Amino acid sequence: MSYGRASVAPVTTSRTRSEPRPAYQCDACGHQPPKWLGRCPECNEWGSIIESTMTGPVVSGRVVSSRLPSEPARPIATISAAPAKAVPSGVTELDRVLGGGLVPGAVVLLAGEPGVGKSTLLLDVAQQWAAGAGTPSLVVSGEESVSQVRLRAERLGALHDRLYLASESDLGAVIGHLDAVKPGLLIIDSVQTISAPGTEGVPGGVTQVRAVTAALVSVAKERGVATVLVGHVTKDGSVAGPRVLEHLVDVVLHFEGDKHSSLRLVRGVKNRFGAADEVGCFEMHESGIVSLADPSGLFLTRYNEPVPGTCVTVAMEGRRAMVTEVQALIGAQVQGSPRRTVSGLDSARLAMVLAVLQRRMEKIKLHDREVFAATVGGIRVTEPSADLAMALAVASGALNLAMAPHLVAIGEVGLTGEVRRVGAVGRRLAEAARLGFRFALVPPGCGPGEGDSPPKGMRVVEVGDLQTAVQWAARASAE
Repeated sequence: MSYGRASVAPVTTSRTRSEPRPAYQCDACGHQPPKWLGRCPECNEWGSIIESTMTGPVVSGRVVSSRLPSEPARPIATISAAPAKAVPSGVTELDRVLGGGLVPGAVVLLAGEPGVGKSTLLLDVAQQWAAGAGTPSLVVSGEESVSQVRLRAERLGALHDRLYLASESDLGAVIGHLDAVKPGLLIIDSVQTISAPGTEGVPGGVTQVRAVTAALVSVAKERGVATVLVGHVTKDGSVAGPRVLEHLVDVVLHFEGDKHSSLRLVRGVKNRFGAADEVGCFEMHESGIVSLADPSGLFLTRYNEPVPGTCVTVAMEGRRAMVTEVQALIGAQVQGSPRRTVSGLDSARLAMVLAVLQRRMEKIKLHDREVFAATVGGIRVTEPSADLAMALAVASGALNLAMAPHLVAIGEVGLTGEVRRVGAVGRRLAEAARLGFRFALVPPGCGPGEGDSPPKGMRVVEVGDLQTAVQWAARASAE
């Protein structure tokens, strides 16, 4: 039985990196498989695959040949950075997170839960841009009509002649608006509502979102238009859509906030033009959203008299230090398993701190007592540096000992009761001293070094274990 022409597989020899990569082609139908095969998968001809002379990378079985680039490569010293200079958006806290402002041609992805205030914030950004940047701003809404957006703009006072609105869900129509308006800032609310013609899938699907984002990124780079895309989030708080969406854009921001609190945080997750760990603070009002340059006052309670069960710490949100009050309430004795309820704190860390207090402090018995712990102002503090303040607040409530109002505690508590070092202690102490705190408990090695002085008007004491910290806290309250 004949199987066509006899053929012997070519012997593959080792090649150096400078030699071209071997390519294969069927001499019967022209198909180019990525490797040698005994039978062509296209025409089913046996022995027709031969090694060709074509060189280049192989994509989907085809050799990609070189072509003339659109712009030749240039030495880096001859390239000007002026076109990539950030332009302030007019919203100071957003500019802080972005690293100075919006870069022409950059694409920003802003994600957040429904109702947190994304559209309100971006409408304010569009108005500020139209008023101060000298170029128009264009807001394209795929979820609301232009009349609905106009109603919100009237309430916010965001009306300007160079602020344009459009309601579209088609990518081609969006690009048509770009041709007509020629804006310096484009806002798409939201990217999941825009559909790309000729692309399979429904709007909001993985294929559609990827195609729309890739097209908008290409248009933004080509025309130098700063673009902000609003993205939906999943149940676990991550950006909805394919993970490649975050890789396509230049900046990824998360808009966070509790609907029952006026505090809103814009947290940088990715930033090609600045620090990726910055945080911007905003306060939501009936008339709109405003920047908070000094938000620490939101997280403190001023008492006429010292109250047991409270202690103040300094949390780090990105690079920003925020003085935060931790409160604890020790309930009555109960049979069975007592409740451990937290708000704004990590429940696992509270359980660990309670176990350490129970084991290391003889006078504190918590095994049959209900414990409630919370932060003030709706801020969420989960970093280990709040352990010491949490422990002192619980000890204060259990011993009915009011902490000094000018005391601040910073440090991580270990299982043996030791107080461990944390980062950015100098920045934390400076912020506490600025707000008038005069006494600070810090881990060993975190106080001022030899020749250094503590922040003006503040006494800094290093404590090595939890029992020593409680003793110093009691001494400070007596002063």
